[in-house]
Amino acid sequence: MKALLLDLDGTLAETEEFHREAFNRTFARWGLPLFWDQEAYARLLTTPGGKERMARALAECPACPSLTPEEVARLHREKGEVFAELLRTQGVALRPGVRRLLEEARAAGIPLALCTTASPESAQLFLEVTGLSPFFSLVLAGEVVPRKKPDPGIYLLARARLGLGPGEGVVVEDSQSGLLAALGAGLPVVATPSLYTRGQDFRRATALLPHLGEPSAPAPVLQGPWAGERVVVDLAYLEEVRAWWST
Repeated sequence: MKALLLDLDGTLAETEEFHREAFNRTFARWGLPLFWDQEAYARLLTTPGGKERMARALAECPACPSLTPEEVARLHREKGEVFAELLRTQGVALRPGVRRLLEEARAAGIPLALCTTASPESAQLFLEVTGLSPFFSLVLAGEVVPRKKPDPGIYLLARARLGLGPGEGVVVEDSQSGLLAALGAGLPVVATPSLYTRGQDFRRATALLPHLGEPSAPAPVLQGPWAGERVVVDLAYLEEVRAWWST
């Protein structure tokens, strides 16, 4: 394995509730008749990208005013400011096994890449708040490619930047759109569904687990290498994922 590539929201940490709260506060500030509960937000998350999500919700809302693309972009920037405030003041815990795996990869000299549809500002702030900035040699975020996941563009770009051939890296994702993007770029995927993606279709994931596991709490493998057993996802397991994918 020549690189480890990871999504951010839902994969590294359960940040989507911060995003949902930031959206709702921003809607209230603008006087928009929108409020996203968890059910509504889960439905809207099938549209990758915050601006795209807002545009979809506005188009589906008969009582909402018609906003220009510039106004939607401003709305999204304000939402990003609220998200940043929430992240700074409340902090966020990483999902089980995330820091352990990143530390193991860094110690082994394996490059780490962050590949996310989150804005560059949100991504950088998250890395600073969690102390993960030093881990990642490559951060691809927001509109760094023309089309968002499930388009494979962001992972193809990561492959080009890292000099990876097909299957020479492993991706950790929490969503079906991220899974399809990575597979489309020729990379095996360890899927760890999050709060908002647990009901999505992960049958094409190379390995499926509820989280990455810790030595004190291994994760049950739902499909892939060691299915039916409990494991701690480490570099050795990721090599097994690569071997499983290539057969």
